[in-house]
Amino acid sequence: MKRMLPPVFLLLCVAAMALSQIFFPVAQIVPWPHRLVALLPLIIGIGMAVLGKRQFAREGTNIHTFNDPDKMITTGLFAYSRNPMYLGFAIAAFSAAICMGGAVPLGIALIHFVVLDRWYVSFEEERMSEQFGDAYDDYLLQVRRWL
Repeated sequence: MKRMLPPVFLLLCVAAMALSQIFFPVAQIVPWPHRLVALLPLIIGIGMAVLGKRQFAREGTNIHTFNDPDKMITTGLFAYSRNPMYLGFAIAAFSAAICMGGAVPLGIALIHFVVLDRWYVSFEEERMSEQFGDAYDDYLLQVRRWL
């Protein structure tokens, strides 16, 4: 888990959600027609992650979670959220869970969010603070972690 990339973790969580629906379809809490409402946030979440990735590419900076940060991005989506790609992953995970309709997928989405927040984001923010010092500390005061 320590070196699992966040998109891989998202895909594994969504696969676990789907498998839980096949093998343990308990507590269907979102009725079928209402599940379709989650498709739009699913697309938005994926779009946020893609836009963040493209911004990293345009800026010519490292996107790999476990490599040293080499540039601080504070524009675009990063002007509104310090972690727009992770926010997109979280939105996508919760949306996928709602599309599946079960309590188990929602629980998996919650676990996904907690791991993003407590492991990946905390890890990256600590490294950004070490790398960029006062500039990053000022950014922390101006922009919220999620929204």
